Amino acid sequence: MNERVTQALKEVVEVVARLRGPNGCPWDRAQTHQSLVPYLLEEAYELAAALSDGDPAAMREELGDLLLHVLFHAQIAAEAGEFDIADVALTLKEKLVRRHPHVFGAERAETPEEVRAQWEEIKREEKGAKSEKDRFKPALLRAAKYVEVREAQGAPIPLGRRLPGPRPEEDPERWLAEALLEAVAWARKLGRDPELALHRLLEGHHG
Repeated sequence: MNERVTQALKEVVEVVARLRGPNGCPWDRAQTHQSLVPYLLEEAYELAAALSDGDPAAMREELGDLLLHVLFHAQIAAEAGEFDIADVALTLKEKLVRRHPHVFGAERAETPEEVRAQWEEIKREEKGAKSEKDRFKPALLRAAKYVEVREAQGAPIPLGRRLPGPRPEEDPERWLAEALLEAVAWARKLGRDPELALHRLLEGHHG
């Protein structure tokens, strides 16, 4: 690995450890895995916005903010004698190798769709039954992944059954936002919670 990268990661790990140390920051020392969850979600959305905008300076900063959370949670776990950042990195490395047999093994996958389908199959074999973690993801996030997996499996969700789609002259993002807003308005008129309704639909498809 590039020496600059190794040194930079070593230094930031040491900074986080010092912040959590006896003479560190009172606020940082008071945090727990649970107390940091709202901040983690906030940083993830800020990174998503920076990536969407394509601003390199913002991306660099927001990636750093998200990396802080990875290092912070690893430090908290290390203090409890559970695992450290090296364990996190090694676990990720092993997962990447295991789920890319077309790169590190003898399997073949020629297209992104084939890779995604293979990834999901390996993931199902590893986890067995559906992960309960999915139940805590936002419904739109779950739905986006479900649609992506269906496409990779060659069974895409049919379009046009409820929504006609944008006209050629329309801005696709604006059309999408207005369609989602109208769906939420319909939910209110029907006395239904849109998040819960979508979760229930996905539960039925995954069941």
